[in-house]
Amino acid sequence: AVVCENDVLSGSARAGAREIAVIGCANQVYIGVELALALARAVLDVLRNHPGRPILLMIDTLGQRLSRRDELLGINGYLAHLAQCLELARTRGHRLISLAYGEAVSGGFLASGMLADITCALHVARIQVMNLPAMARITRIPLERLEALSRTSPVFAPGVENFSRLGGIRAIWSGELAAHLVAALEASGTEDNRRALGRE
Repeated sequence: AVVCENDVLSGSARAGAREIAVIGCANQVYIGVELALALARAVLDVLRNHPGRPILLMIDTLGQRLSRRDELLGINGYLAHLAQCLELARTRGHRLISLAYGEAVSGGFLASGMLADITCALHVARIQVMNLPAMARITRIPLERLEALSRTSPVFAPGVENFSRLGGIRAIWSGELAAHLVAALEASGTEDNRRALGRE
């Protein structure tokens, strides 16, 4: 029972014996102020109407919308509000699992999917915080140097495998997706061990 309205996914589903809430974005949407508020509202609706229900965050975003209007309205504050709503859900006992299933880029991913207890990705997802040409412009490191570094260090390289090597992605899903979801819901503990996973 999940609907997509204005690129926002919301509703409920059954995973094994559990009822879960489904919230997310679709169609490789850029997250602007309206979409950030809609996602936050969906999270708060679950808190209000379904206490303790696990939440699956579905991620398909090209990042925050880079428009003068969104910057003037304070897109950073809207993304922070979304992050705070997710943290409130966690403190109220909602298990948060995120799944990057399409694009997962920049602040749109960091303020949602990366805040989950368990962050997973489909093997076909495309994850990057910043592409290498943009990184070269901002850091003033030559693109050729960054490309060389990305071949040996996951810190500089985009992609699901590299985020997994860093510890940011707990699991890469392929095959029987429902079974992966049930296993993630049954995994014990909500301790953030991404640093230890990356070191490992």
